[in-house]
Amino acid sequence: MPDDQAPRNRPQALATRLSHAGRAGTRVRGFVNPPLLRGSTMLYPSCEERQAAGATRLDQAPNYGVMGNATHHALEDVIAEIEGGTRCQIVSSGLAAVTTPLLAYLKSGDHCLVPDSVYGPTRAFCDGLLTRLGIETTYYRADIDAAGIAAMMRPNTAVLYLESPGSHTFEVQDVPGLAGAAHARGAKVLMDNTWGIHFFQPFRHGVDVSIQALTKYVVGHSDVLLGSVTTAADEDWKRVRLTALALGQYASPDDCWLALRGVRTMSVRLQHQMRSGLAVAEWFAGRPEVAGVLHPALPGAPGHDLWRRDFTGACSLFGVVFQPEFSNAAACAMVDSLELFGIGASWGGFESLVLPTTGHVVRTAGAWDYDGPLVRFHIGLEDIGDLIADLDRGLAVLRAHSGLRVQPG
Repeated sequence: MPDDQAPRNRPQALATRLSHAGRAGTRVRGFVNPPLLRGSTMLYPSCEERQAAGATRLDQAPNYGVMGNATHHALEDVIAEIEGGTRCQIVSSGLAAVTTPLLAYLKSGDHCLVPDSVYGPTRAFCDGLLTRLGIETTYYRADIDAAGIAAMMRPNTAVLYLESPGSHTFEVQDVPGLAGAAHARGAKVLMDNTWGIHFFQPFRHGVDVSIQALTKYVVGHSDVLLGSVTTAADEDWKRVRLTALALGQYASPDDCWLALRGVRTMSVRLQHQMRSGLAVAEWFAGRPEVAGVLHPALPGAPGHDLWRRDFTGACSLFGVVFQPEFSNAAACAMVDSLELFGIGASWGGFESLVLPTTGHVVRTAGAWDYDGPLVRFHIGLEDIGDLIADLDRGLAVLRAHSGLRVQPG
């Protein structure tokens, strides 16, 4: 038996699996990385072989470029490995990873339950296209329990959608409890797991379909747009795959190859950024200008108990709510003054980012709990001391813009 196929003495850690998954192995002759394959048209030597390829359109045997090739499939295998699923469909963006499974499981006359804290473009899709298709969405408080979600379900509720933590306000949901309630009434459970990436194993907690914006940590370099939809059951994968093909969903093989390159260092980046993110969050928690730090891994933060129960780690994205005496204009002045934080809407790359998000907090199922301005931070790979020094200067601008003499404790 070749070395690469020998039985393993013990389960391999994620860092090891990410270094080896989706490539030929170590006992081969050739380059370390898989090749980049481009193409639209597939040629076959006979009608018989062409017809056979057409019959396997659900599998990894394409008969046309839009079905993907070995470069796509290598990345799909790696993402399934990360999330603990069996099959994965690569799509063109994180938003496409949201919309494709929603369209796979919802039809006219159906009802969908979505957390009130959901990613803004997801809400826009539900309120826009799904409404025009005759699909009704009801928003629920993200902190709802299983009994509460069961009471909201209807005979036509086909999907329970989860996003945990929320990407702006970081509410952690009771995924196992909510999934159990949904399955008891025949609904599918879809979850945006981008924040959890590999720190939350969705299929162990009852999720049917896991959604990732690979643009974030998998790519890791802020230069590619990609999404993935992963499943554990073959029936779910077929449904997602057929919908993606029907929608013409396709990702550039160049982008998939860059994502494969990014994933090799993802474990190291995540560990470093988790430590740095927590250090900066703890620093913010000790500042008098701050009303609350929305970082689930921070003891005492909202959702910390659920995070500790269900997650094995944390990413580097969190929110800071400033005291209500500071205006949104003062918060923006602070943001503008930062030298090491780019003002941008994405996250998961090597660089630190900041984004005032007060205007992104839309609530229709309950009230937002804070009065002060909300700012979202993503902590990159820079030195922690340099980042904190930059933020300390930024808080001085916050105070000066407000004419307040709030001093550090």
